[in-house]
Amino acid sequence: MSNPNHLAFSNLMASRNKYRNKKIEVDGIIFDSKKEAGIYEDLKLLKGSGGILGFERQVSYELIPAQREDGKCIERACTYKADFVVTHNDGEVVVIDAKGMRLSDYKIKRKLMLWVHKIRIKEV
Repeated sequence: MSNPNHLAFSNLMASRNKYRNKKIEVDGIIFDSKKEAGIYEDLKLLKGSGGILGFERQVSYELIPAQREDGKCIERACTYKADFVVTHNDGEVVVIDAKGMRLSDYKIKRKLMLWVHKIRIKEV
């Protein structure tokens, strides 16, 4: 006979990720958190009202290229995936990250984005 407490715990863990964010679906898109979904909805309204030219989701930036030796990949590329890239009406492009926890790998990637791409990430 299975333990009912174990099943309840398994169901709880299945609906959350390792940072305790609950995934949410909006417009058929699965977001990692309510915060990210809220930013999406705000950007959608801004675009619809003409407040911004547009936005993209999950844009990937290469921070360090793959390292190869004798044609063989010895280190994969290091990338940063932006939650949103917003293009304002004046042409300014802003990278937005729906940030909850600022882990050490994110902090390094944030610094590399500024160094390599001259892009400062706006944390929301």
